This record gives sequence, structure tokens and C-alpha cells, in this order.
Amino acid sequence: MTNFDDKNTELRRTMKSRHLFMIALGGVIGTGLFNGSGFIIGQAGPGGSVLAFMIGGLLMYFVMLCLGELAVAMPSSGSFQEYATKFINPATGFTIGWLYWFSWANSVGLEFTTAGMTMQRWLPGVPVWVWCLTFGVTIFVINALSARSYAETEFWFSSIKVSAIVAFIILGGAAMFGLIDLKGNESAPFLSNFTNNGGLFPNGIGAVLLTLVTVNYSFQGTELVGIASGESEDPAKTLPGSIRNIIWRTMVFFVLAIFVLSALIPWEQAGLGKSPFVVVLDNIGIPYAADIMNFVILTALLSVANSGLYAGTRMLWSLSRNDMAPAFLKKLSSRGIPLYALIMTISVSALSLLTSVFAAETVYLWLISISGFITIIVWMSICASQFFFRKQYLNNGGKLEDLKFRTPLYPFVPIAGFVIYGIIIISLFFIPEQRLGIYCGVPLIIACYAFYYAKVKRKINTNRQSENEISKTS
Repeated sequence: MTNFDDKNTELRRTMKSRHLFMIALGGVIGTGLFNGSGFIIGQAGPGGSVLAFMIGGLLMYFVMLCLGELAVAMPSSGSFQEYATKFINPATGFTIGWLYWFSWANSVGLEFTTAGMTMQRWLPGVPVWVWCLTFGVTIFVINALSARSYAETEFWFSSIKVSAIVAFIILGGAAMFGLIDLKGNESAPFLSNFTNNGGLFPNGIGAVLLTLVTVNYSFQGTELVGIASGESEDPAKTLPGSIRNIIWRTMVFFVLAIFVLSALIPWEQAGLGKSPFVVVLDNIGIPYAADIMNFVILTALLSVANSGLYAGTRMLWSLSRNDMAPAFLKKLSSRGIPLYALIMTISVSALSLLTSVFAAETVYLWLISISGFITIIVWMSICASQFFFRKQYLNNGGKLEDLKFRTPLYPFVPIAGFVIYGIIIISLFFIPEQRLGIYCGVPLIIACYAFYYAKVKRKINTNRQSENEISKTS
């Protein structure tokens, strides 16, 4: 039976630098890259897809710079939810926290479903729900043991994904320049796919802009380093280096991988039907290429589920600590885990898993669209929080040299990040498949703000008055 310590509500700092680095680096390598890249190449063309990932990487760079300054100055598992509460306003913090929690709780269930479908390649006779249950119990136990258990598992998941990307870039680059023979003795393409059939931008620059939403989804997960900072051993020392390394290595991995894919696959043959990575490995003649990529994709799915359950649990715990969620959720187990918050998160994940099975054409699509929309809103809040934090810090007499990590080119970086993400949200209106995110996401935001001012604000004020009275009598 699990014991709870009602007095202790502080998480334990057990994560090391290597954990933080791999959590953020591996967090962005998922099915968005392995499967979604084919759609991006098919829509934007060879040059357009590379440009789209460079723009997406630059935006991710801006967000990480903003988050880096905040997380190093104030490491917390509440991360951007607490920053939004403090430097924008409590209603925004409440909204960001609950939206982010819902997004991850929903995504975890969807990842389990997709992982179960992935297993069908090897064991088609086993129902998807059996794999969902197996993976769900396993990931839950990993997260329930300790933060270190989650971090260690994620370290190895991420190591597999990063190794696969590096190996792909090396093999694909060799095939591209004729160092490895292609199937059927095809001649090496070199850069011909960048000049043939419409050239770099066969569908125009406008197509590049319309793929930025999908590209942005591919980079989601880097913000996890901010949440994990609340349980790292020495965030002031480990976070700056981790963030700097994450930024340039992610850019290199993504852009090089897309460059190789575009060089080896004619853009008009790329799409969502089959992972472009599988297509390239098949053309090179790698034995069991499809099985190898199936394993890597399965690893990516479980990695996202693992990180999503961790992130959702910590966000719910943070909301509870700030009187924005039920008080029992902030209780920690004897292992230092917010177990009630973990149980609530996995329970909602199970519900979203059921909707993906019984309402695949309706609710499932809604949840996917909303998650993408929420990611953009969260990243905008990080940019805005850093802008107001730096302004308040300087107004209160703080010195820039005392900040161990500083966002460069202030205020350009936070303003540019906020505005460009705002433009991407507007672009959703011009993408029929993504428009649903706005139609569902905006009412959710309004509902969160309304609930805060109707219920939560009054509760927080009452609790603070009680605390003040207790402190006066004592």
C-alpha cells in the first residue's frame, strides 16, 4: 500500500544533466518527423520542406531561449504555467495549465492507440486494446516508481531515436552521392530532385507557409525541459548547457534528415501513405528496413506517451499547489511522486483512448486538432512570460549580469516568437484539416477564463485570507 506524506509537497531533485538533455532532444523526435515529413515534402516540395523546417527550428529556438531564462531563474515543475500566472496574470496561468494538461492527457491515450496499431505489423492476431492496456500499465508503473525512473527510461528511448536519425543521415547521404548503390542499380540522384519537376518550390512559397503548422507539431516536446527542471539536481548549472546543445543539435538533425529525404524521394511521390524513412531505407536495400523503422516508430510513440504522462502529472500537481486544482492532487507518495495527479492523468488518457476507438472520425480528429492548437498557445505564453519577466526584473533593479541564462536580442526574440506564432494560428483558417483546432480550442480557452473568474479566483482569495489570519494569530 502506498503511503502519502500530507506535509511534504516538494518534489525530489533526482534528474541528472544527461537526463535533461535527452528528455528535450528526444522529445521532439517522434511520429511528426518519421511520418509527417512525407506530407510536408509532398506539399512544399524539396526546397520548401527544408525551408519550412528551418523556419520551424528558428521559432523553436526563440521559445527555448525564452524558456531557458525563465527556467534557470525559477526552476519549477509548474514551469510555464507558473510563469504565466506570475508575469501575465493568474487567469492566463490557470488556462495555460489546464489546456496543457488536457492536451498531454489526451495525447497519451492517442499514442497508446497508435502504438497498438503499430504492433499489428508483427502480431496482427492480438487486438489493439491489449497492447494499449499493456503499454499503459507499463508506462504508468515507470512514472509511479520515481522521477528518476521516468528520466532513465526516457534517456534510453531518446537514445534509440537519436541513433536512428544519425544512422539514417549517414546512410542516406552516402546513397545520395553514390557511395552506396540503390536498388535496381539506379544512378545516384545527387541534387537532381531539387531541380527537376518544378524545382525547389513546385507549389510556391504559399505552400511552405501552410506546412508550418505541421512542422511546428514536429518540434513540440522541447518545452518538457522546463517542467523537468523542477526535479533536476542543479538546474542553474545543467539547464543552460542542455538548452544550448538541444537547439543546434535539433536543428541539425531535423534539417539534415529532411534534406536527405528530399534528395532521395521525388516530392510528388511523398505523402502520408508510407513513412519516407522506410521508402529510403527500402531503396538503399537495407534488410528488414520496414521492420527497423517500425521498431523506431514504436519507440517514439512510447517515448511520447512516457513524457506526456510525466508532463501532464507535473502540470496537474502544480495547478493544485496554486489552488487551481483540487487540493488532494498535490499530495506526494513516499517516493516523492504526485500519485493522485498521475492516476487522474492516466484515467483521462484512457477515456481519450476510448474515443479514438469508438469515434475515430469525429472526436478523435477534434482531439488531435485541439492538441496542435494548444501547443502554439503554450509557446506564445512562454514568449510573453519572458518579455514581462525581464521587464519586471529590470524595473525592480535587477542586473542582467546576475541572470545565469539570458535571452539574447531582447525584446526582439520574445516579440518575434509571439507574433509569428500568432500568424501561424491565423493560417489555420486557411487549412481545412486544421481549422477544427480553432473552432474547438477558442471555446475551451473562453471556458477556462470564465471558470477561473467565476469559481477559482474567489477560492484563491478565501484561502489566502485564511492563511493570513493563521499567520497573524501564530
